[in-house]
Amino acid sequence: MNPVNGKFKRSTCNAIGRWAAVGPYYAMFPLEFAFDVVHQYSKQGELVLDPFAGRASSVFAAATQEREGFGIEINPVGWVYAQAKLNPALQEDVEKRLKSLVNKSDEFFRQSEVLPKFFEQSKDDSEFFKVCYSKKVLTFLLTARDDLDWEHNQVDCTLMAILLIGLHGKSGEAVSNQMRQTKAMAPNYSVRWWRARNLSPPEIDCHDFLLQKIRWRYAKGLPRVTPRSKVKLGDSTLILPRIVELVKRGKHKQCSLLFTSPPYQGVTNYHDDQWLRLWLLGGPPKPQYVEEKHKGKFLAKESYRELLESVFKSMSQIMSDEGTIYVRTSAREFTFDTTIEILRKYFSSWKEKIISKPFGEKTQTHLFGDPAKKPGENDIIFTTR
Repeated sequence: MNPVNGKFKRSTCNAIGRWAAVGPYYAMFPLEFAFDVVHQYSKQGELVLDPFAGRASSVFAAATQEREGFGIEINPVGWVYAQAKLNPALQEDVEKRLKSLVNKSDEFFRQSEVLPKFFEQSKDDSEFFKVCYSKKVLTFLLTARDDLDWEHNQVDCTLMAILLIGLHGKSGEAVSNQMRQTKAMAPNYSVRWWRARNLSPPEIDCHDFLLQKIRWRYAKGLPRVTPRSKVKLGDSTLILPRIVELVKRGKHKQCSLLFTSPPYQGVTNYHDDQWLRLWLLGGPPKPQYVEEKHKGKFLAKESYRELLESVFKSMSQIMSDEGTIYVRTSAREFTFDTTIEILRKYFSSWKEKIISKPFGEKTQTHLFGDPAKKPGENDIIFTTR
């Protein structure tokens, strides 16, 4: 991505463009939008903060434009993508790790011990995995699931990110049977869909497949990012109060641009959407419909209000006096009204601007595979100038 008259055009012909696109994620920021907002509403050296970072497009846009990007993400899938793009390991190390993992997987496959054990442990869910992946691919995935220390080792995290991207998707573009890439469908639905079309899991050489993906990703080099830019894995309602205390003690800089898009009330459950990738990261072999706090679909309106109240209250204590707030949210009545109400409460003296994005312009969900008609989105901008 290169600046042209203050704009950023998407490109995979350079390192920033290739790494910016790491990670298919439902309702993610369009890349040009993220880069343009950071460019327009912040300056070099300033802190850009996103408490609902997702795959961290906002943080990466800041980090590659000489700002300090800081994000918080509660979903491990988004966090792995963020870590890989902000601090990718050396290509040589990632390729060596892939080779060692493939060797270990091949040995397990020859011993024929891993799959029977997995199918025995997941009796009710084994049919999905049998139709989604070939035996050799599934053996490799189980090996990666157990062996990659993605949370503590950057080489493992980078390799895991590349594997997560190709875990499911269109035929020829992923190691799975035909499937959507941005979100994983329910197991029973998927099996019925595959059976009805007589689709079988592809026989894929995981080493060659992933090596090609690695070399393409690294072909233009590594992105240059601001050193202190990072994304924390966790709940913003718990992490932000600690940052408030650091700001008060002068040990953390104030935020110049709050740039985020909170989850929309009652629309989707990002953990259900990513259940298969979460399984590869160590989660259960099926979607979990439990409405954990701040992880579900926010069907309860009061819980949604409490989340926004907590986050924006904390942000009001760490914003710079000359800062900007840029929030993209749904035009759905409750989500929008709640968001604007809470922002007005904590930023009552700031100037307000609302930019409507009606259906007809492509919304975030429409851009990434959901053709259903949407009420659109609203961009809420608060400034002190």
